[in-house]
Amino acid sequence: MSFTDWKTDRIEDILPEEFYKLIDKNKNHIAKTFPVTLANSDSLEKTQNFISVNKDKERNGEGYYFFARDIKTTNLIGYLCVKTIDYHISKCELGYFIDEDYQGKGITSKMVSDALDFCFNELKMNKVFICTSEINLASQRIALKHNFKQEGILRDEFRNGDGTLQNSVYFGLLKSEYIKS
Repeated sequence: MSFTDWKTDRIEDILPEEFYKLIDKNKNHIAKTFPVTLANSDSLEKTQNFISVNKDKERNGEGYYFFARDIKTTNLIGYLCVKTIDYHISKCELGYFIDEDYQGKGITSKMVSDALDFCFNELKMNKVFICTSEINLASQRIALKHNFKQEGILRDEFRNGDGTLQNSVYFGLLKSEYIKS
């Protein structure tokens, strides 16, 4: 798959049924790293509410949502959210995952690159950060590839899908360090 085989959609273009399908297909893949999204999307009814709440958050500037779609199958294959937005400090967090079948194809990296452009140039953020479970090495590689600096380890900061507390690795990227890729 190349970059021309997928596109990015915004939340207003997403049907709850297709996001539920993405979550359901990848529930084992994301169980330890996206437990809240998984819990809020483990039925079609909950997914409808999740999408509705996030549409409201986007309208209110409290979060922004991007979805990767395979052009050939029209299926959703990835998700990225801009969250934990603090306009006073001018910082926000990125959270993302890709369908297990599409890992390693550069899609997540391109989504992060586009999100950084959005955060720094449209939202006028000074800092973007990524907090990832210390077992999520793929996400850490994405952060480092985009010039994020590891700022620390937050001990017992994250409760994964099976309830275990895990350390989080905190990465930050300042606007002054940002290099559009």
